[in-house]
Amino acid sequence: MFQPPSSGLGVGPPGRVFEPVKPIIRAFEFDRDALTFMTTNGEKCPPVPPGPPGVPPGPPGPGPPGARPPIPNLVPMMPPAHEQAEFTCPSRPNHGTEGRAIMLRANHFQICMPRGHIHHYDVSIVPDKCPRRVNREIIETMVQVDTKKLFIGQKPVFDGRKNMYTRDPLPIGRDKIELEVTLPGEGKDRVFNTSLKWVAQVSLYALEEALEGRTRSIPLDAIQALDVVMRHMPSMMYTPVGRSFFSQPEGYYHPLGGGREVWFGFHQSVRPSQWKMMLNIDVSATAFYKAQPVIEFMCEVLDVKEISEQKRPLTDSQRVKFTKEIKGLKIEITHCGQMKRKYRVCNVTRRPAQTQTFPLQLESGQTVECTVAKYFLDKHRKRLLYPHLPCLQVGQEHKHTYLPLEVCNVVRGQRCIKKLTDMQTSTMIKATARSAPDREKEINSLVRKVNFNEDPYMQEFGISINSTMTEVKGRVLPPPKIQYGGRSGFQTKQQAIPNQGVWDMRGKEFHTGVEIRTWAIACFAPQRTCREEALRNFTAQLQKISSDAGMPILGQPVFCKYATGPEQVEPMFRYLKNQWQELQLVVVVLPGKTPVYAEVKRVGDTVLGMATQCVQAKNVNKPSPQTLSNLCLKINVKLGGVNNILVPSIRPRVFNEPVIFLGADVTHPPAGDNKKPSIAALVGSMDAHPSRYAATVRVQHHRQDIIQDLGNMVKELLVQFYKATRFKPSRIVFYRDGVSEGQFMPVLQHELRAVRHACMMLEVGYQPGITFIVVQKRHHTRLFCADKREQIGRSGNIPAGTTVDVGITHPTEFDFFLCSHAGIQGTSRPSHYHVLWDDNHFTADELQQLTYQLCHTYVRCTRSVSIPAPAYYAHLVAFRARYHLVEKEHDSSKCSPAYGEEGASDYGEGSHLSGSSEDRTPACLERAVQVHQDAGRVMYFA
Repeated sequence: MFQPPSSGLGVGPPGRVFEPVKPIIRAFEFDRDALTFMTTNGEKCPPVPPGPPGVPPGPPGPGPPGARPPIPNLVPMMPPAHEQAEFTCPSRPNHGTEGRAIMLRANHFQICMPRGHIHHYDVSIVPDKCPRRVNREIIETMVQVDTKKLFIGQKPVFDGRKNMYTRDPLPIGRDKIELEVTLPGEGKDRVFNTSLKWVAQVSLYALEEALEGRTRSIPLDAIQALDVVMRHMPSMMYTPVGRSFFSQPEGYYHPLGGGREVWFGFHQSVRPSQWKMMLNIDVSATAFYKAQPVIEFMCEVLDVKEISEQKRPLTDSQRVKFTKEIKGLKIEITHCGQMKRKYRVCNVTRRPAQTQTFPLQLESGQTVECTVAKYFLDKHRKRLLYPHLPCLQVGQEHKHTYLPLEVCNVVRGQRCIKKLTDMQTSTMIKATARSAPDREKEINSLVRKVNFNEDPYMQEFGISINSTMTEVKGRVLPPPKIQYGGRSGFQTKQQAIPNQGVWDMRGKEFHTGVEIRTWAIACFAPQRTCREEALRNFTAQLQKISSDAGMPILGQPVFCKYATGPEQVEPMFRYLKNQWQELQLVVVVLPGKTPVYAEVKRVGDTVLGMATQCVQAKNVNKPSPQTLSNLCLKINVKLGGVNNILVPSIRPRVFNEPVIFLGADVTHPPAGDNKKPSIAALVGSMDAHPSRYAATVRVQHHRQDIIQDLGNMVKELLVQFYKATRFKPSRIVFYRDGVSEGQFMPVLQHELRAVRHACMMLEVGYQPGITFIVVQKRHHTRLFCADKREQIGRSGNIPAGTTVDVGITHPTEFDFFLCSHAGIQGTSRPSHYHVLWDDNHFTADELQQLTYQLCHTYVRCTRSVSIPAPAYYAHLVAFRARYHLVEKEHDSSKCSPAYGEEGASDYGEGSHLSGSSEDRTPACLERAVQVHQDAGRVMYFA
């Protein structure tokens, strides 16, 4: 049986943190008094004293004078389900003081609010399927006409759906009032029945109380009311997208290809903070479809330079590609003079306009089949220029409404929600990346241009904005020291000290390097582009770098062969596994973007449990020391090694007892996909450094945010932790990625309960302290150095380790911003951490330091990353699982998650599951993402 050496979970090389253990039958049954928890510097912590009968052992006694009380080890027993109370977020314990002070500016602008009340009305519009833009027109018309003298000079604000707010009450009391509103239409007027009913009086006093910390809960109704007031005017002037507003390009043009272009705009959101409300303003950019003739759109999509080149009807593959892009878009017609009626495209016809027929009813009442080309000639006296091209089918499919491409234009202002290609993404980044000082200038000039204080609706409600950015005090946390192994023949442990989030491994060896004796090379790049000589040179260079790093790759590969397509992966890997039982690694050379990558990972991770390392042919032909070093970082952990650890003596005191760090993430299929499952991933640390992690993954319902099977996933990792360390964790620190603010409470209620239940399933009364932290990257807060001398590098960003927990954070709850990485391009985005639950009573300094240190333990690079390693690993595990779901048939027109993994294919959107319905059953999908036990013992996802 193939067994990767030194798997690190139970059996490992000398110098491990924990002694190896014999297999156990029942987890968590042992004599605590007989055990000690060994820290990485060799000191022993005293055994945890036993608690009273029937209660798990308690924490150690109090620390030195002045220390905070020891972290409690117990959480209350879960009451029966019908008695379970709702969980609430903890209060902020204190403000952090660690680190050197730094003055910053944040793109939050203080809102000056009136006192008193705002009146909330429910709006109902029939027909009710209109877009928000039309609903706004209806209400605007209703207020202007105001036949019943309801508004008497008031300017109400409206969210485009159901909610209207006025400064003073309308003279309708609590009665429902109905009005008829007429909008001029194309051809005929449109009539809407509108009703208004008083809902509530929204108190701005209650909001002020909460901001000043006198009440715990933030009145969301008041925040929503303020938000609607401040979005009303921009919503009528610009194109709203989510919480951002965009306007069509003026004075710039950034085409992306494929009929898409960049539009610039701004993000705006109302946020509560300490003592005041803030308006978060940021510049933003997104892809829109170009307003252009559909013929030109088709040429861009199909890479046809001139329409004159397309003399033949579209091929099937051209038609499929064109359909994929135009389906769902709005077009407007050009052949009826001023009446530019709009339609939504539902399909592209298989047949060209000259042969595509539809049932035409004659004046006599007889129905005949007529071609689209003939109809346009007879009815509109228009001879089609391109009768060989297909038609657009618009409106409802069963109505058979066909339009020739040449009479249609793409409607302006349609945002592109489909995934951008790699080339488009690269163009987008180049067009939108701004250094921090430039971004700060753009935001300030934007605030001046929008001129919020001249907004008549804000004036109506007595709201004004301070037009200068908020100054906040930040702190730059000290980085941890990174410990490597000793040089060969010496016992000294070498250390690296990060400088601006980066450190150098040259002249240092891995903390625990793996010796690679049996390995193979499979080259899927053609021999003409990756010659044997290049492979030999690459091997020699890799061996030199790996030897220097303390991970010697000994001798020549036992196998080195060329191969072609994905169908050769599994037979080749099976042969290798059978032929060389001790095989440790297969290095796979890829020719660029190819479906081979997904198959290599599927077979290696889930079928055979073989460690694989993919490398691009261009990096084999010209291997740089940096690339080779990065490959070694990944290979060492895939074989169970440890690259480096945090120097134990300076870690936070949570490490004084057994602690497991969990990272969780849920990834969803690409926008526009409404079938593929979401994938939930959970990783857990498996040693005291923490450096080794194990993973578990599940498929779940499409776009389901809450991790459905979290209890069983946590249970799995707790058992693995015990097998690897002989300890059950006294504490669980859970970093949860992928949760928006609106989901905080549902996620907390379900997932905290699931973690507790997992502990109870393993041992009655086992109740480790749980800290549940949400990690957010998708927000628009940006921080800028107030003093130019503090700016780092060419991009002028804030230093790595910059932390803020005052001024722009929550009025009462425990949250903070931390920028843990060095920004290379554009403006750094600090990560936002919000503590939803904390049994372990962390102080602000302890949690901020712990989080920053965990950002230095990511194995793929010698840099501090933007989120803690466990959260990052969960992200990698979920994306890797997308590849495990890619179908085996490898139709390259269908296959590809294209999520930026090494050598990933990028032919389409999202993974393509096997065609038969049996292959899409939940049980089959679940099996597809389960990794082989040999791969599960190591960090296969690195």
